[in-house]
Amino acid sequence: MSKNQKTLRVGISTCPNDTFAFAALLEGRIEAPPMEFELDDVEALNEGLMEGRFDVAKASFHAALHLADRYCVLPVGAALGYGVGPLVLKASPSLPDRPRAEDRVLCPGAWTTATLLYRLFVPEAPEPEQVVFSEIMPAMTRGEAEYGVVIHEGRFTYPDQGLEMAMDLGARWEEEMSAPLPLGGILARRSLGQDRIDAITATIRASLEASRADPDSALPEMRRHAQEFDDEVLREHVRLYVNDTTLELGQEGRRALELLEEAHNRQRRDDSRRPGG
Repeated sequence: MSKNQKTLRVGISTCPNDTFAFAALLEGRIEAPPMEFELDDVEALNEGLMEGRFDVAKASFHAALHLADRYCVLPVGAALGYGVGPLVLKASPSLPDRPRAEDRVLCPGAWTTATLLYRLFVPEAPEPEQVVFSEIMPAMTRGEAEYGVVIHEGRFTYPDQGLEMAMDLGARWEEEMSAPLPLGGILARRSLGQDRIDAITATIRASLEASRADPDSALPEMRRHAQEFDDEVLREHVRLYVNDTTLELGQEGRRALELLEEAHNRQRRDDSRRPGG
């Protein structure tokens, strides 16, 4: 690759599955094209892609549907599988499993797949308020919201906060679609050209393979950015979110993305038919 090639602006989330996959790249342990990394909350990355700030970045697959004219989904780096979906939590066991009109519901970002699933499967529920994912459970434990849709480490740590699961949105998806849930993936700017996109894909795959070959080598980078610092929680996160489709999206993964697009289009049609839509 040319030494004069422009440095790629790369965005990844601070979640353990991303820092696991990119650890060798972040630490300069493998050869790679010039890259400048930005690590942030996934909704901040979604917004950055909408603004065109990144050449390559992690995105919610909900956001990817809106970005398809400018960005393509890479076949590596996806978070997709079974038992990985967002959870609707409630602050008290006395609350019903479905939010009522008067309840405050928190979601981790308008462009997240979590928000899309909430709207798909709880269409009668109140419009959610969008906050950074790491603020949802603390707000609930302070009594500031009755419900919250959690992602990432929240799947493992919510019982420690005294919160209750009201609904597993991922399980609902699996039941209705008979397919793994596509949460998010790596997008690349189409204008980079196929040769550069292929080279970027190969580089990310090499980084992921390095971590899979020696998982403990990624722990320092994972610890540096995780919301939850317990090593076993980090390992469990990787076991859940990093699988064979992370290495290669494959036919099953592409079919899951098609189903998500169909569901998204259906949800938009339903919204347009509602009063005021």
